[in-house]
Amino acid sequence: MTSETISRTTNTPKTEAELAEIVAGHFAGCQPLRTMGGGTRVQADHIAGDTLTTRAMSGVVTYEPGEMTLIARAGTPLWEIEAMLVSEGQALAFEPPDLRGVLGSDGTPTIGGMVAANASGPRGIMAGACRDHLLGVRFVDGQGRVLKNGGRVMKNVTGLDLSKLLCGSFGTLGILTEVAMKTLPHAQARGTLAIRGVDDAEALRTFTTALATPFEISGAAFHDGTAWLRIEGLPPQLAYRQKRLQELFGAYEITFLDAEATVTLWRDLRDVAHFAGTDTPLWRVPVKPSDAPALTASLRALGGQTSLDWGGGLIWYCGPGEASAVRDIAPHAMLVRRGGVEGSAFPRQSAAVERLSQELRRKFDPAGILNPGLMGG
Repeated sequence: MTSETISRTTNTPKTEAELAEIVAGHFAGCQPLRTMGGGTRVQADHIAGDTLTTRAMSGVVTYEPGEMTLIARAGTPLWEIEAMLVSEGQALAFEPPDLRGVLGSDGTPTIGGMVAANASGPRGIMAGACRDHLLGVRFVDGQGRVLKNGGRVMKNVTGLDLSKLLCGSFGTLGILTEVAMKTLPHAQARGTLAIRGVDDAEALRTFTTALATPFEISGAAFHDGTAWLRIEGLPPQLAYRQKRLQELFGAYEITFLDAEATVTLWRDLRDVAHFAGTDTPLWRVPVKPSDAPALTASLRALGGQTSLDWGGGLIWYCGPGEASAVRDIAPHAMLVRRGGVEGSAFPRQSAAVERLSQELRRKFDPAGILNPGLMGG
């Protein structure tokens, strides 16, 4: 299939009404749409139909630092959001990754794309994922209807939480036009303990021990013989936590990284920079941490390399192997960078989950026009 037949037209609406009109027209004609923000979260060149991007629907609707709430249009560049938050001493607590390096993309990550992918980085072990900080959304469904859910504050509600449903759906249920997020204060001080000369199993033991302490570990990752533990907080807290953790792991070779080195290190770990600059297939595998050492050994037996994040709850595998071979070892593996691997990027679902997914798809996208085939729909 040529690129001309994959993506015939690029639609770049500037308003929600314009976007809804485009979707309604494609719904009426049962014409597929490849939907995206900045095109930096998943490789979707194989999806047929016209392209629709929200990148022209940009701008902050409202930001209230005192209330720690933010509403922005879906196409707003993520770097603009992060710069604005830093100026107020705040941040997106879940540390969304930038995967342009591993995908070889020159697009601009958007806040809508972040939510659509539920993009969450190393701090997720302490702060939770993107969906845990999502307050509400506006979106256009597969019929061109404008829908909204949620608001500016966290509260208990009855009924279906559409915000959580849209978060992580990769544009297959609707196209986000606005998102409301909770923000949190930025850490005042930070540092990292580098525990060197360990293997996967030893790294997992250090993670388990450290995460069981009251020292609020905000990052626990492993690659190439080194386990990293990040600590953040007020300066007096940081000094105390560093001392206690170094005592706890005194049997290992430990180096302490200062704030500047910590920022650089965790940006690279967040963005999986150690697996960038190649076309080799890259897989993202969420696992139960206790299963990580056995799974990494089996994956490396295919001929590639692995690293760990989320305290052992996330494996990155970069290496050869057909989709069936990788998923025989890790059924929940998601193919982030294709590298020539055929088939769905998303893992197989159980029969019950597949039935539920299809029912939701029929409710929100009855003609199946939104990113058809991306998530098995």
